[in-house]
Amino acid sequence: MPYEFKLTRHVDFVDTDMAGIMHYSNFFRFMEATEAAFFRSLGLSIYPRNLDGSIGWPRVHAECDYKRPLRFEDQVETHLLVRQRKEKSIVYGFIFHKINETPIQQVARGVLVTACVTRDKATGEMTAVPIPLSIAALIEAAPEELFLPE
Repeated sequence: MPYEFKLTRHVDFVDTDMAGIMHYSNFFRFMEATEAAFFRSLGLSIYPRNLDGSIGWPRVHAECDYKRPLRFEDQVETHLLVRQRKEKSIVYGFIFHKINETPIQQVARGVLVTACVTRDKATGEMTAVPIPLSIAALIEAAPEELFLPE
């Protein structure tokens, strides 16, 4: 079962601040884009129309530690690792590498925790629910040694 996924993309001009450095908030956008691509690689969607839109994946925790800047047109690899697949949530770890220079440099590490929820149609209130077996069966936690710091 899959526990990791890598997405490579360039830092666009819109991702940068006035100094030409990728704005810190865009690391979270890169994490979400990688999570969505991971789901697509499994034949799933973060917005599960095939499940009648009955579940969603709100973020309940997000963090990122920055080591080096990324700049406009840098090529960055975002490495997603499933840290934990719990009954009602998934904990992702992310490792960002700048790959257009040698040596390849780790530039940031992040964590994103998503809860599997359903929304009450009458009140709009969200309630955590078990991850559907059709999804849980496709995702496993990565081996702990993959999370060692660089």
